[in-house]
Amino acid sequence: MSEGTVHCTTVDRVASVVFDRPEARNAMTWAMYDQLVAACGLIAADPDVRVATFRGIGGAFAAGTDIREFLSFSGAEDGIAYEQRIEAVVCAIENLQVPTIAIIEGAAMGGGLVIATGCDFRIATPSARFGVPVARTLGNCLSLANTARLIAAFGQARVKRLLLLADSISSEEALSCGYVAEVIEPEAVDELVTKMCHRLASHAPITMKVAKESIRRLAKISSQGDDLIRRTYGSNDFKAGVQAFLAKQQAQWTGE
Repeated sequence: MSEGTVHCTTVDRVASVVFDRPEARNAMTWAMYDQLVAACGLIAADPDVRVATFRGIGGAFAAGTDIREFLSFSGAEDGIAYEQRIEAVVCAIENLQVPTIAIIEGAAMGGGLVIATGCDFRIATPSARFGVPVARTLGNCLSLANTARLIAAFGQARVKRLLLLADSISSEEALSCGYVAEVIEPEAVDELVTKMCHRLASHAPITMKVAKESIRRLAKISSQGDDLIRRTYGSNDFKAGVQAFLAKQQAQWTGE
């Protein structure tokens, strides 16, 4: 299976970032995360860009981090380093001064959901599904920063469903709670996104930059919680969860 690629192109002042690993539902590898941060750097450095879009190919947005990347983890500090890496990725998106749009078809799970949440707007097709099924699959956790992002986007009750029940949220429910701006059929997505990009590109860029930064500063939360990450990634349950997932078996949780 390939390492995947994150492409970034700019046309008519709109930067398009594409996750390209369809054989794995665009599950993110370390290389892809690094390329995503680099793409954000290119966008930030280009004064002509007015809007940026993020999408996956092959019928999925991004199905989280590739589980094989966790095979090298040997203890709790690997979990700390991983969450710091994910935080750098999300911050690279959130810190972009131009408006950002996530275009979501199919799965936006785990890290993919966090990436979508880092964008300003989300457009979804009816097939879109949003979730963080780690309580059922791997036995790992989210950082406090990412949990706070999801609570701000979905509300506490829904986030408990995502994290404890390992539920997924449909596109229609995501629309009803305001997480998604619009649900639209796949064949109409490009036309809607083009109109939205043109609308945003026509607005006062400094006003939008200041608005984004004001919202970002008000929403900034503490990142304290390393003890919780160490407890989770240092557990035997996490090691067993990764092995069981890759073996397509149900993990047997011991609470240790």
